[in-house]
Amino acid sequence: MITAVLNARLDNDLEAKTVRVDLYIHAKDGTEYFFEMKSPKPNKGQCLEVLGRLLKFHLLRGVNRPNVQAYYAMPYNPFGQMKADYNWSVVKQYFPFEQAIVIGNEFWNIVGGKTAYEELLEIYLEVGTERGKDMLDALAFRY
Repeated sequence: MITAVLNARLDNDLEAKTVRVDLYIHAKDGTEYFFEMKSPKPNKGQCLEVLGRLLKFHLLRGVNRPNVQAYYAMPYNPFGQMKADYNWSVVKQYFPFEQAIVIGNEFWNIVGGKTAYEELLEIYLEVGTERGKDMLDALAFRY
């Protein structure tokens, strides 16, 4: 899909455009990462909208992978620990799953390095243990 979009791009009809993305990372090696962070259980319309945005990032940059990488990013996987555990059929129907989806550990490791996901889970557990009761009280009694 990326190649088809880039092949349809016209060099003589270019104009400056600004786009927004949920998370943009320019890595030290020059790779540009574009992440649309969404729910792990989207509907068909959300899938089509995000797929269009991901292709637009490549179109506007005029670059294919690996220099530009655009992903539908899911911070967690409600179906298990591994990407292979993910089984929401709508996403698999509308996306090239292995190339366009990053989920859970894979996403956090791109963002923060090989230990980012485990460190994030440790922080979450520590904060939850120390502040969990206070947070529940605040939610329950401050409305």
